[in-house]
Amino acid sequence: MLLAIQIGLSFLLSAVIVGVTIPIIALVSKEKKLWDSPNYRKVNKIPIPNLGGVAIFMGVMLSTLLCLHQLPFTALRYIIAATIIMFFTGLKDDILIIAPSTKFIVQTLCACLLIFLGDIRFTSFHGIFGIDHLNYIVSVLLSLFVIVGLMNAMNLIDGIDGLAGGLGVMMTAVFGIFFISFGRYEYAVLSFAIAGAFASFLRYNLFGKKNKVFMGDSGSLVLGTLVAILGIEFNEIALNTPLSATAPILSTAIVFVPFFDMIRVFFLRIKKRKSPFYPDMCHLHHRFLALETSHLKISLIILAINGGVVLLFFFLRMLNVHLLLALLLIMALLLPFSSLLMKIKRGQH
Repeated sequence: MLLAIQIGLSFLLSAVIVGVTIPIIALVSKEKKLWDSPNYRKVNKIPIPNLGGVAIFMGVMLSTLLCLHQLPFTALRYIIAATIIMFFTGLKDDILIIAPSTKFIVQTLCACLLIFLGDIRFTSFHGIFGIDHLNYIVSVLLSLFVIVGLMNAMNLIDGIDGLAGGLGVMMTAVFGIFFISFGRYEYAVLSFAIAGAFASFLRYNLFGKKNKVFMGDSGSLVLGTLVAILGIEFNEIALNTPLSATAPILSTAIVFVPFFDMIRVFFLRIKKRKSPFYPDMCHLHHRFLALETSHLKISLIILAINGGVVLLFFFLRMLNVHLLLALLLIMALLLPFSSLLMKIKRGQH
């Protein structure tokens, strides 16, 4: 009973902290002109405060620390350290703008902190392609790719109102439910603290008028860091559970849209002989924006796609893992064409 209270309280307390803090941040941002100004790539037509990540960071950190109570959490010091680093990196980028190369270096160093000091890394491939235990070098490289990749994936998917925040709530809540089933309540507390923070943020991001805010890089980089940590720990904890064989597939399904959209966009940019961090309008949400102006409707559609993929692979989890992997890759290749369904539907009216 106490554990259920701790987990529920982590969600509620985080949501309250964010809800109370955002109006203050919005007021200060407007007074000091700390906002996201419109340009040819931005979808906002007026300046919007972009420091919502400050409230999100406070909500997640405070509620996690307060609600863990006596739960042991040895990796927490490294998780907090990595989150602080990425928060201030994002905050500086929101206010002063930093070079993508500098951001990438900091992301890599932050990932190394988690891997080498926190020992937060993949140690097994769960039998996929006949590979179980990963040697140390492969473990480090795979973990580095996933952590830095998800940091960038969540940063890049934050292009329209409600999308990154909605995905944040969905992904962390799903991870949290799995952690409860595994009996790892410390990670459940962290997961629902994140979900609560972003659920509260969505109220202002989607429906705010006077207090409308963006999460900014300070929010999206924190989200990417924490989702990467949850994903790795999900795979590691699942090793001793019935979900062991399909854990890599399920965790990839949970981050399906941002992860594969990032890979596709990076591939297209490199193909054009541009930096993978070169800004453009090639993301999935940009494809939907060409057909639909409502950010809420687009976000709900993309969330439905991501949620549908998670449910599909959960219900198919007893099938051969290589068959599931093939199906996942086929769906990833089809992801860019999902916007065509809206185009076809509009053409029928």
